[in-house]
Amino acid sequence: MSVKHSLLALLYERPRHGYELKTGFDELVQSMWPLNAGQVYTTLDRLERDDLIESPGNDQKDRKLYTITEKGVETLWSWLEEPVERSLLKDEFYFKYLCASHVDYEDKQQMIQAQKQTMIKDVLHLTQMKQQMNRSGNDTMRMLVEGALLHLEADIKWLDMIAKD
Repeated sequence: MSVKHSLLALLYERPRHGYELKTGFDELVQSMWPLNAGQVYTTLDRLERDDLIESPGNDQKDRKLYTITEKGVETLWSWLEEPVERSLLKDEFYFKYLCASHVDYEDKQQMIQAQKQTMIKDVLHLTQMKQQMNRSGNDTMRMLVEGALLHLEADIKWLDMIAKD
């Protein structure tokens, strides 16, 4: 997740001060990804240093406002157009499984079942979250939850394959 680019996107909408950017970020991600105020201001300093944002001055309450520059818009567009890398062949559980095999660990089936139970708990949690979103009419993060559920379903099937091996 890129705090830098999320702040640029929020500033693309309109000029904002630091606290508005923090609350705008929280609204954007439905407070699912924590962001502390210090990180916002550190990022703003770097964005300003790199000429991606500038300050036209302060608002009526003497809070420093920020606006996105043309260079900032170009940076935001470039980021939006760039595909996201995924780690396809790096899985922490499978690494543990390989190590267990290497040392002739006898309880590999228990490892698999414990991992599967953790994933099932995650499925239940996400399903509850999805139901809450449906009841509240909040669809902002619904697609992320749907994707996570699909990934978990695939991972559970994959664990079943490993268990049969």
